[in-house]
Amino acid sequence: MRNLKDRIERVAATSVPILLQGPSGTGKELIAQMLHAMSPAGQAMFVKVNCPAIPATLIETELFGYEKGAFTGAYATKRGRVELANRGTLFLDEIGELDHAVQAKLLQLLQDGSYIRVGGEEQRAVQVRLITATNRDLREQTANGAFRLDLFFRINAITIEVPSLKQRIEDLPELTDYFLALYSERFGAEVKPLSRHILNLMRGYDWPGNIRQLENMMRSHVIIGDEDALAAQLVPDTTKLLTTEIDMSRSVSMKEITRRATRDLERQIILKVLQAQGWNRKKTSKWLQMSYRSLLYKLKEVGVPSLRTFSSVDEEPVSKESSDRATGHATGL
Repeated sequence: MRNLKDRIERVAATSVPILLQGPSGTGKELIAQMLHAMSPAGQAMFVKVNCPAIPATLIETELFGYEKGAFTGAYATKRGRVELANRGTLFLDEIGELDHAVQAKLLQLLQDGSYIRVGGEEQRAVQVRLITATNRDLREQTANGAFRLDLFFRINAITIEVPSLKQRIEDLPELTDYFLALYSERFGAEVKPLSRHILNLMRGYDWPGNIRQLENMMRSHVIIGDEDALAAQLVPDTTKLLTTEIDMSRSVSMKEITRRATRDLERQIILKVLQAQGWNRKKTSKWLQMSYRSLLYKLKEVGVPSLRTFSSVDEEPVSKESSDRATGHATGL
């Protein structure tokens, strides 16, 4: 993230187009606002266009405006977002959603700084700093014809890769503290710092929604204030964990299918909680509300990595005999 911040500071003063790439919820819009604020155009308008949120039939008029009488209902001339962003920054979020007709007009804007309103004839000139963002692979889209190759090369003069939360998980404590403080002040609530147990669960979580998901989760926690409710969002949904496949080439008993499915389900749950608890078996047994001895039996039964992998973080040393036995059951990984 320090490298990312350094790169933002280096390119902010330029006027070249910038492409922000990264999963949804990683903060691409925030970075675009930072680039605008740190640029010479920082005092002018920052105009955002969420491309997927505008129907394809309306996106051209939203971007470039229209003249009076251009179509039924056009009772007055309307300026587009491009014109509003003149001498400022135009941010196109999820640019991969634009259709080819609009891509062509955008290419012209980038080539010579000019455009024509819908229904108009006069070419208009603007000075706009373009920042685009996508969570898609635009190179793949150019290969299958969904995105213009010439436009792709125009918008990615500089590409900034925005990491997922999972890639920067070491920032988690600072991020949670920030959001808790932000919403505690906003809602006038007092919230205790998150326990180590919850932070361990959060470190082991996949975070498909990235920073946006974390922010929403912390906001809800400030309102509800219940760590049990927070923990419930961080453990795997057991209704979606069943991965047992059925071999249709031969008949098999229902009892055998159920036994195998139960074992697969138990294995996934135990491994998920082990990971969240830093591979500490005693903490895992406590969290799962089962005895330590029962957990050791389950580890052996369902097959896990060699116990030597996490014996150093356990309170109890692992014997060579136990380790060798567990290794023999790890072949299912």
